[in-house]
Amino acid sequence: MAFDGCSSIKVPHGERNYAWLGRVRHRLGITGYPTLRLMSLVETGTRGLLGAAYGPKRHGENHYARQLLHLLGDDFLVLADRGFDDGKFLGEVADTGAKFLVRLSSTRRLPTENRLPDGSYLTRIHHVAVRVIDAEITANCADGSTVRDGYRLVTTLLDASLDPAERLVRLYHERWEIESAYYALRHTLLQGRVLRSGDQVGLEQEMWALLTLYQLLRTTMFDAVESRAGTDPDRASFTAALEAARDQLLIAPTTLNEDALVGRIGHAVLTQLLPARRMRISARRVKCPPSRYGYANPEEGRPLTSTRVGSLAIAIHSIRPTTPAFLSRRHPSQTSASPTKPGEPTLIDRAYAVLRSEPGRRWGPRELAQAVNADNVHSYAVLLARWARNGLIHKPHTGVYMLLDEAAPTASPPAPPLLAPGTPQLQGTLAVLRSAPDYSWTPHEVAPALGTTNVNSLNAQMAKWARRGLIYRTRRGAYAAHSPDSPEQQPLTDLNAP
Repeated sequence: MAFDGCSSIKVPHGERNYAWLGRVRHRLGITGYPTLRLMSLVETGTRGLLGAAYGPKRHGENHYARQLLHLLGDDFLVLADRGFDDGKFLGEVADTGAKFLVRLSSTRRLPTENRLPDGSYLTRIHHVAVRVIDAEITANCADGSTVRDGYRLVTTLLDASLDPAERLVRLYHERWEIESAYYALRHTLLQGRVLRSGDQVGLEQEMWALLTLYQLLRTTMFDAVESRAGTDPDRASFTAALEAARDQLLIAPTTLNEDALVGRIGHAVLTQLLPARRMRISARRVKCPPSRYGYANPEEGRPLTSTRVGSLAIAIHSIRPTTPAFLSRRHPSQTSASPTKPGEPTLIDRAYAVLRSEPGRRWGPRELAQAVNADNVHSYAVLLARWARNGLIHKPHTGVYMLLDEAAPTASPPAPPLLAPGTPQLQGTLAVLRSAPDYSWTPHEVAPALGTTNVNSLNAQMAKWARRGLIYRTRRGAYAAHSPDSPEQQPLTDLNAP
């Protein structure tokens, strides 16, 4: 199966359509017809539809794809492009029991847990164990040109002996079958025309009619191809099926075809089979550009016209490439979470090693940066926040990080002790901090034990005590008490000193 969206289906101008779909905005202003976003789940072998969802373009592709997750099952393998590499969405796909093979963006970096013999490596995205394949594909075209491109794929097929990396890279090419399905729907069936309805109800009725007609034609095409053993469904012509269906409406025959199993539409498909699929390559272009005065991308390495590929070579990287995972404009010296030398562990691999060295400890960004010898603390703090958003590490609250598998038992702070009424604020704070010496307390956690409602005032007071050495600051907004034998510990008789 394959997930993908189509955003080029146009609808008529009209206030009711604008109210539902919005206006198409371009750098030159509002332009063109309103368009809706269509998301579908397509079976790549037959290009048949399992389900579809559509609506305004202001909602992303993942929003509509989530409406189709209930169609997935344990025997499904889902293919998708880089727009679906969101960790939360991939976790929802895995929760359905389906396997997936999805392309990752070039800036995505994941920690290495185990390197496999075929060059791929195991890691995790959120709660899902996945396998990452870094491959470089070289296409030698018939005109003598050579085109290279890198692919980074992530999959839940973890066994390298059952599913070798090169086979999965070749399998991922099947994702393009959904583009052929959209071409048949958008250009062959609609012929580029604008839909007719002027409101949401009419557009929904028209869209479901088009999708139903498309699915009926695909079903008829597959039934016809299946009746002839050894025929690839790719050779069935959607145009031939569509023209035959139109002829049935015009001629309205009253007699059945001799081949009742195939029917007239199926017979037209079998007599007009396409030649075997040719391996071709061309530059990707927007079918409906906002402006007619477009120019070719000078950095595009692929041919501008469809060119036949003579041979295809796939090389699996045993070491991840050094493309930066995070580029900082203010701190260019600390730009990458990937290794600068072959074989050198990445920043997140080093962070994992530090977090595992003291299980259960909550680390601040500055502490982790010093432990991994990061050059710039600010850029490393941004990296930690990004890794936490991607589900690689756990962030219990602001400025605190720990391993995912340690999050459950230590996610809640320890219970503060009960203090006697009238206890001075400093003595009460020290009693709370000493009740759990290994824990970093925030003013929000200390305030209830002291009976203080003004947390901001307590925060300022604890910062003042930390500057005087009465307590120490573990990270931003968190404090702990000195040990009894620590030289920084001062007697309480000096607390009122200026």
